[in-house]
Amino acid sequence: MKVLYFGDVFSRPGREAVKLAMPRLVAEHGVDFVIVNGENMCHGKGILPEMAQEFLDLGVDVITTGNHAWDQKQIVPYMATQPRLIRPANYPDAPGHKVPGRGVSVVESRRRTGLRLAVIQVMGRVFMDALDCPFRAADREIERLDALGVDCIFVDFHGEATSEKQAFAHYMDGRVSAVVGSHSHVQTADERLLPGGTAAITDVGMCGCFDSVIGVKKEISIQKFLTKRAVRYEPAEGPGGYGAVIVEIDEHTGKARNILRFRESIVS
Repeated sequence: MKVLYFGDVFSRPGREAVKLAMPRLVAEHGVDFVIVNGENMCHGKGILPEMAQEFLDLGVDVITTGNHAWDQKQIVPYMATQPRLIRPANYPDAPGHKVPGRGVSVVESRRRTGLRLAVIQVMGRVFMDALDCPFRAADREIERLDALGVDCIFVDFHGEATSEKQAFAHYMDGRVSAVVGSHSHVQTADERLLPGGTAAITDVGMCGCFDSVIGVKKEISIQKFLTKRAVRYEPAEGPGGYGAVIVEIDEHTGKARNILRFRESIVS
């Protein structure tokens, strides 16, 4: 099977880039599943229910999120009822306050019958909010999936530190099909197959306006660094592009065979 994953979709330029790129990549590469990180779809902060539904209707199989999962409050009741929209599995529950949604989704391919894929998301703790341990959260979810007989498992690790992302990928090697990094919006050139058969990349990068600072208007970001004063970030406008990977997985063993990295600007 082949899984297409788009990195953090940032505002309108990112949404439009994915809409244009997805049908072409699916057709050219014989893609069976499409995963999109959608936590920045809405003006760079969160995702709205109508945006999530639009992308699911367009053929996206699973939407992951991250630390901006709750920025748009309307998404909470939608996430509670939509199993294809997930949030990091290591958000902690509290007495009387269960975390909305879920951290894993098992989906059947809408393009080829008989294929199942599990998608897990966890969030790192280095330079991020101090959530529960992502390593142990992933252990817990994999144990549940093993009991269900799901062999093909794709993990979105949403984190800041490259060391944490790489350590997690090695920890998962041989136990999941792929570990891809999200959150930094800067694509890394280290896509590889680990010895145990897990495909990995530290960060897939973003989908959005590349003439920017991680999706934000560059003038505003420069002002922030020069003055160290509070500024209101605004998404950059202009032609969008996308960062993505395609992972080929042996559906019988769950081991990855190949990982291809993409970074392309799109002019509609």
